Amino acid sequence: MGFERSQVANFGAGPAALPMSVLAKAQSELLNFQDTGMSVMEISHRDPAYAQVQAKAETLLRELLHIPSQYKVLFLQGGASLQFSMIPFNFLKAGQTASFVMTGSWSEKAYEEASKLGEVRVAGSSQSDGYRHIPGPSEIAVQADDAYLHVTSNNTIFGSQWQSFPDFGQVPLIADMSSDILSRPIPVEQFALIYAGAQKNLGPSGVTVVVVRDDLLDLGRRDIPTMLRYDIHAKNDSRYNTPPTFAVYLLSLVLEWAKEQGGVEAIALRNEAKAQEIYSTIDESEGFYRGYVDPGSRSRMNVTFRLADEALEKSFLVGARAEGLIGLEGHRSVGGCRASLYNAVSLDDCKRLSSYMKVFQQQHR
Repeated sequence: MGFERSQVANFGAGPAALPMSVLAKAQSELLNFQDTGMSVMEISHRDPAYAQVQAKAETLLRELLHIPSQYKVLFLQGGASLQFSMIPFNFLKAGQTASFVMTGSWSEKAYEEASKLGEVRVAGSSQSDGYRHIPGPSEIAVQADDAYLHVTSNNTIFGSQWQSFPDFGQVPLIADMSSDILSRPIPVEQFALIYAGAQKNLGPSGVTVVVVRDDLLDLGRRDIPTMLRYDIHAKNDSRYNTPPTFAVYLLSLVLEWAKEQGGVEAIALRNEAKAQEIYSTIDESEGFYRGYVDPGSRSRMNVTFRLADEALEKSFLVGARAEGLIGLEGHRSVGGCRASLYNAVSLDDCKRLSSYMKVFQQQHR
């Protein structure tokens, strides 16, 4: 069954929905970017026209996230998954231990990659209850000499999210924010390093944003492969090699759009309303829909839920797709259903999903 663009509500977990106005602007500039006679995909990354694109992206990101001046903003490649290795390569030195709070599959992957490069330790975990909650401060134990503490701010597979972040004094806090960056205000100054694959809220796949504090940057090893050194990328303005220029360009357009929406503070209010629309439908269904995560740890980005059995879930998903409600399948590792409510998903999209859920429940009591 084919759809027109206006008929589809994209709840996919990523690559995720992009704002229509961003896609339209990219389309209008695709063949001739700013009267250069070339597509932005054809312009050298050393050309002033591209340099302005990247500079605008950094300026907007600093403004929207209130990034202090003592942090560098980098545009890298390899996704968040490369950061799982790049971080310990740079900052986990002999005789040190890196601590991790385990809240889902992505924190497990980050832990596993770091364990190949040095000593690691689980500082806290909710694995015993199926990752249904985010550990509280009393459930997390760090050592004063830990190289860093790593957290995953939002867990796309299980659907949990940190509501506030732990503070353990001098231990550097590092966060994978791939799936909720730009969705709410964050206390950047609380972190030594933040990284995020762009394909949820920032733009298309292909570019990864890293925000790293200068003092941590100075501690990075110099005896590792050049392409893995944060200081090299910082010194070369993220252009040590050819960056993903088109992805950075689209990221800059998304950041422009975010500013036009009223900034992160206004976006956060809309995201709260969107999540409430779906969670209310789940909670009021009298058990027909069962939310997976404890209410106090629920993600505003990824709403996960189950129905009575897999056959009913399959029927729900088939019916949803027929209605143009796309991408509601749960992650292949856990099954179930998942509605990803990233920034470009509208409140009207969420109301469409909520209405479908209520009708489906009536039809399958």
